Amino acid sequence: MNERQPNQLYESKTRHSPADADLMVIAEQELGAFIRAVTELFGPEQARLATEDWIDELELMDTLPGPTRREWGSVTVAASIQLARRLNTDVEPSNP
Repeated sequence: MNERQPNQLYESKTRHSPADADLMVIAEQELGAFIRAVTELFGPEQARLATEDWIDELELMDTLPGPTRREWGSVTVAASIQLARRLNTDVEPSNP
């Protein structure tokens, strides 16, 4: 995984605003779509690992993504890179 130290995004928050609730909904939608796609393409075990990757990538961000799904897609792209790396190492090289 990444060598960076995770930023504790939620340490200092004691109250949640409506904007926080909107971000949570967008995050849930983005993560849900990612999990469904990975499950369909690679199965439940890879989906479980990809979910962990997605959460890890979110925790590594310096700030939360903005209020659009497009901005949350950056978390999905980073988690997809981890998935691709894992899948590439699982592939046995073929002998010609």
